[in-house]
Amino acid sequence: MQAHEIMISHVHKVMESDNVRSVIEKFIEYRISGLPVVNDRNEIVAFVSDGDIMRYIGKHEDRIVDSFYYTFVIKGDQEEFEEREQRLLNLNVMEIAKKKIFKISWDEEIENIAAILGKKQIKKVPVERYGVLVGIISRGDVIRNSFKALL
Repeated sequence: MQAHEIMISHVHKVMESDNVRSVIEKFIEYRISGLPVVNDRNEIVAFVSDGDIMRYIGKHEDRIVDSFYYTFVIKGDQEEFEEREQRLLNLNVMEIAKKKIFKISWDEEIENIAAILGKKQIKKVPVERYGVLVGIISRGDVIRNSFKALL
């Protein structure tokens, strides 16, 4: 079984020029946790997930860096949670999205897709054909399609 046989072809996505507000609105409206980020040619340039949002709004503690020659403190958050939330909404999506992304070809075999999702510990992987976004596959898609004939 190949990627194009199991992928979701109606992909929710955001443009690289969008702000994080549009990402969060899509997360809420469509009950999803990750989106491919594309350019104006529909090429995949990044991926933004709920984890990227959590890392940004979560509390950042002070860190002490201590070496033989010097010691210094990297300050954590000086602002309140609500202020971080508000600031995040206006950021460009590319400021928090992962630019090193895993994507698969339209004709990738399901066992290779399972290996990528498992080894890389990612929930979804975008599918491309001729360099443009054509679908997305989640862990659930692989499991459903792998076992439905057996059960």
